[in-house]
Amino acid sequence: MAAKIKKGDAVIIMAGKDKGKEGTVLEVRPVDEKIIVEGINMMARHTKPSQTQSGGIVRTEAPLDVSNVMLKDPKDGKPTRVGFKIEEGRKVRFAKRSGEVIDG
Repeated sequence: MAAKIKKGDAVIIMAGKDKGKEGTVLEVRPVDEKIIVEGINMMARHTKPSQTQSGGIVRTEAPLDVSNVMLKDPKDGKPTRVGFKIEEGRKVRFAKRSGEVIDG
C-alpha cells in the first residue's frame, strides 16, 4: 500500500490530548503504522547520569497512530483526505478537499 503520509508533510492532529494542533512529520514507521510529529505527544523520560551524559528529565516526541492525523490541505490549511492519481505517467498524491497535487 502506498504511503498517504510521508516525512516532511504538514499534518493536523484529529484525536488525543493534542487534538487540533499542527506539526510536521519527522519520522514514519509503516510496519507499526505510527508516525512522529514535531512537538506533538511529548513525553518526559527521567535519565540517570552516566560517564557520557548528565542526568535529568529529557523531553521527546512519542509515536502517534497514523489514523489520528490528517494531512493539512495546501490550499486552505484544513484537514483533508489523501487520494492517488496518475499524472504525466507517474503516481502522485492529491488533497481530496481541494484537488491540489501534494507532491508533484
